[in-house]
Formats: sequence, C-alpha cells, structure tokens
Amino acid sequence: MKRFCRLVATATFMLATGSMLQGADNAAYIRQHYTKYEYRVAMRDGVKLFTSVYVPKDKSKAYPIVLKRTPYSVAPYGLENYVENPGRQRMRYFQEGYIMAFQDVRGRYMSEGTFVNVRPYIPEKRSKTDIDETTDTYDTVDWLVNNVPGNNGRVGISGISYPGFYTSMGIIDAHPAVKVASPQAPVSKWMGGDDWFHNGAFLLSHAFNFYSRFGHPRTGPKSEPDPRFDFGTPDGYEFYLDLEPLPNADARYLKGHVAFWEQLMTHGTWDTFWEARDILPRLRNIQPAVMVVGGWFDTENLYGALHSYASIEEQNPDAFNVLVMGPWSHGEWSRTDGRRLGDIDFGSPTAEFYTEHIELPLFNHYLKDAPMPDLAEAMVFDTGAKEWRYLDSWPPKGTEERALYFGKDGQLGFEPPRSRGAAYDQYVSDPSKPVPYTSEITQWYDASFMLEDQRFAARRPDVLVYETAPLTESVSVAGPIAVDLTVSTSGTDSDWIVKLIDVFPDDTPASGDAELGGYQMLVRGDAMRGKFRNGLAHPEPFIPNEVTAVSFTLEDGLHTFQKGHRIMVQVQSTWFPMFDINPQTFVDIFHAEEKDFQQATERVYHTSHLRIHVMP
Repeated sequence: MKRFCRLVATATFMLATGSMLQGADNAAYIRQHYTKYEYRVAMRDGVKLFTSVYVPKDKSKAYPIVLKRTPYSVAPYGLENYVENPGRQRMRYFQEGYIMAFQDVRGRYMSEGTFVNVRPYIPEKRSKTDIDETTDTYDTVDWLVNNVPGNNGRVGISGISYPGFYTSMGIIDAHPAVKVASPQAPVSKWMGGDDWFHNGAFLLSHAFNFYSRFGHPRTGPKSEPDPRFDFGTPDGYEFYLDLEPLPNADARYLKGHVAFWEQLMTHGTWDTFWEARDILPRLRNIQPAVMVVGGWFDTENLYGALHSYASIEEQNPDAFNVLVMGPWSHGEWSRTDGRRLGDIDFGSPTAEFYTEHIELPLFNHYLKDAPMPDLAEAMVFDTGAKEWRYLDSWPPKGTEERALYFGKDGQLGFEPPRSRGAAYDQYVSDPSKPVPYTSEITQWYDASFMLEDQRFAARRPDVLVYETAPLTESVSVAGPIAVDLTVSTSGTDSDWIVKLIDVFPDDTPASGDAELGGYQMLVRGDAMRGKFRNGLAHPEPFIPNEVTAVSFTLEDGLHTFQKGHRIMVQVQSTWFPMFDINPQTFVDIFHAEEKDFQQATERVYHTSHLRIHVMP
C-alpha cells in the first residue's frame, strides 16, 4: 500500500458497533430482506459452476456484489432454503445490504467439471480449454455483473483458507469490475510453510483429518456433505501413534481412494508438482485494492497470510495492499468476537473491531463510495501488550536485531555465554514416546493450542528449556524470528522443533477459570526436518554425532514480553501428532517401515541462538 505511509500511535480501541443478530434471527433477517437465486454459470470451456446469489428485496438502489468461491459447499441448496448461519463476519455484509454470491468451485459439490487441488496458474492461455482459477473467477464476475438484477457493476471478493486461495487467484488478471479483495489466511505454498509441510516436516493430523473427509472422489455433482471420518477414539495422540508409519494410513483407512493423499506421499521433496502450485511468484498484475488478513495463532495458514502480503508488495509496488494480523486462530475473526483464545483474554473484542473499523469500511469505500477509512500499511495486534499497532511497514522499520543465546544450566540471555566452545545439552528422542503438541485429549484440534501453557512439555526429559531472568524492561519482538542451531544427532536424520514462550510471573491474576501464575504462553513455534536444512529439493543425511548447523525461520510475530515476565525457548525433536514422527534414520519417511524408527541422542550446543527484532 502506498497511500498511507505514516505511523499511527499505538492505542487500545473501544468498540461501538451496531447490534448483531444471533442464531435464528439471522436466518429470519436474510429471508425477510433478501431473495435467493440459484444459477449455473457457464465458464469459457462450457463447464457450469453452481452459484447461489442473495439479492436485497429493496429495489430503490443498485448494490455491489461480494463473491466467495469455495470447495466447501454453498449449502443449503434449493431456492426455498436460505443460509441460516453465515457467520458473524458474513452476516454484517447481509446487514450492510450487499448482493452476496457464493459459488461451488469447479468439480466440487453442485458444480460441473473436475476438481484439482490448488489448480496451477496457466500464464499463457491459448484456447478456451486453458482454464484455471483466474479464468473461472473472471468468467463468474463477468456473468454476475451482466445478469444479477440490481447490481451496481462493482464486485469485491474474499475468502478464508482454501477460499482465500481462490481470492488470491481472482486478483491475478482480474476482471475490471473487481475493485477490492481480501485473501484471508490464504493457502499459498503447501510444501513450503502452509498446511501440509513446515520446512519439510509433514503436518500429519491436519492432513489426514482433512483428506480423510475432503479427498474422496465424487461421481458427479452432489449436494450432500462430505462424510466425516470415524476415528473410533477422541484421543488423536493414541490414534496416530498406532497409525505410524505413514504407509499404514492408506493401507488401513484410505484404501487408495484419496488421490491427493497419494500425491502427498509421492512428492515428499520440492519438485515441479509443488512449484506449479506455489501461488506466491504468480501474484503479479494485481489491479484491485487488496487487504490480506491472518491470525498470529493460525496453525494452517499463518505462512500464507504473511507471505502473500509480502509477495504482492514486492511484485506490485504501486498496488494498494495492506496487512491485518490479529490475535486469532484459523479463521477465528469470522466466527467469534476475538476477545479470547483459550486461557488468554486480549482485553477487547478484536475481531469485531477489525470487521467494523477495517474490513467493512474498506469494502464500503471501494464498492459504495463511502469515505476511505483511517488505515495504515500494517494493522497488527501486539499479543503481549494486547493492543493494536498501526505501522507504516511490515516488518516494521527501525527494529534492532538481538540474539538470545542458549547457556549452561538452562540460561537464556542477550549476552553470549562466556564458555561457548563444545558445551552442549542433550536428550534422547524416542519415536515411540513423542512429545505431544497439546495437553488436551483431542483429534485435531483445539485451536487454542497455539498459545497453550507449555509446562506439560517443559517437564519432559526430551525437551530442553532455556529461560531468561525476569525482564527488567519490556521487550517488543516484531517480525521474523531466526533460529540458528548448532546440533548433532546419533542418527542420520532428526527434526528440530523450537518454541518461543512468554513465562508469566507467579503472581499473575487468574483470568476467568484460567490460573495464569507461571503460565508458559506459546508465542511462536515450528519444526525443521533436519534433512532439508540445505533446501527442500535436496535432502541430506546427518553424519552421526557430527556437529552441524541447522538454521530456519519461525514465522513473524508481534509480541511484547512485559517487564517482570521471562522469555523461554524450548527445543525438542517431536511435536506429535501435529507433525509426523521422524524415524531418525535417513529414509523416505512416506514409505518408511517399523524397522526404520530408532532412538537418537540429540545434542544442542551453546553456540545456538535465536535472532529477534526488537521494536524501540
């Protein structure tokens, strides 16, 4: 974004919104004020996409269109069946009097055609059969503005997660009627950092839970929902521990019916398959105004939000492009008021503030000629200070890079250890007893685990803990967090999980039912599959017990560690079943056998450190 280049003073905003309808009142409101239409919109190759459109009954003026394209169904189907629970965010658009259009993407639910996961972009389209999600969006928008009654010729598009991917695709070579778009937690680079892989480590429980339901083929258009997988137990940890190694997933449950699972199992390194599905370098020729939205505690698509914004910014220097990051889990800003996540209260309804003061005013400006709202380049929530910051860039300018060094006796500090040399800490990583990612009994997942109290992990012998003394002044960390490890393993492969944690003072008051004294709040954490330490395309084994550098980057954050708090870092080699278990031998993990799994002695040397960026 180039129209706002100023710093807005940090503030905690009070929210004053109109009354929100609830439950059955939403359905009654929509039925009273809207007429529902259902269309089968023909694409340039003749394939017809099912589209539900809700048009205001008031004919006194023309209305803009907001379009959402989704693989998750636009149910309920039938002209007499109106949407009953559009979610808090979408309901505000109904109340604002927008024409609301929802489309089943090609090959899903009631739309014709063949579905392709993150269908690759075709840069040169030589015929009507050269279709991708940019052409389907263009053709849909063109049909809507020429056929839907009462529209004003302007369109906004938005969507969260997979629909966020379709929104991102829709702003490439966009139809001129598209004036504004908001990719929210958008899928972007699946092998790099979104959804299924983080630095080459496979997000087992997320991928299996998703594709065991979503991935089954259909014989033709259908209106019934995808069937849920029956885990047979509420305990995901035990289910996935029994499942390993990975070939058992297909052998026992999927039975060859889920094509994309098979593709995941066959493309375990970066290759042309993943390169074609990486949308980030394709985010060019962006003409609509763009607002990218994400949540700091989004397991699935934090990477997508941050990197989509950065890619649009880099490749479209004159585009209107802004970033919003709140204290939310995946898509939480659309469902809740955003005041609380798990045990942590953020002091105000952050999601309502975002909707009322950022998103709706921006859409109203571009689609209804309302005044431009008071925005900034980056509207980001500080998850430690519990306040919004309006910044003129992201990452913010003027930060100071500082290193947090691992020391003896679990010390963590900004000064390098006096005796660094060959000093190390070690633990034994046992694939049969992996460190859980949550203390909850769940399949996947309680979204609040991304800031869950980490004391359950800190007490394990296979987790190293480094901690500062109580801070004498607050430390505001903003931007990416670099991890520079010096390690060795007795095996030939290993995962390295690093977590940055805010330790609350023992006298911290309770919050509701949550006791917060000594709480170890997870701020950021991620995994590096060691064999990919020099690139996702070229896995390399470790030489047993040889000291090796392993570096990677935790995703951006904005968190103030308050005076009196402590900064903690935890290091471990399993985080299960969020990530699959590394056998700790250099093998193709997607075709590993029981015999490949072994214990390994892991050493972390005191030359290891994190590099953080501190705001003045």
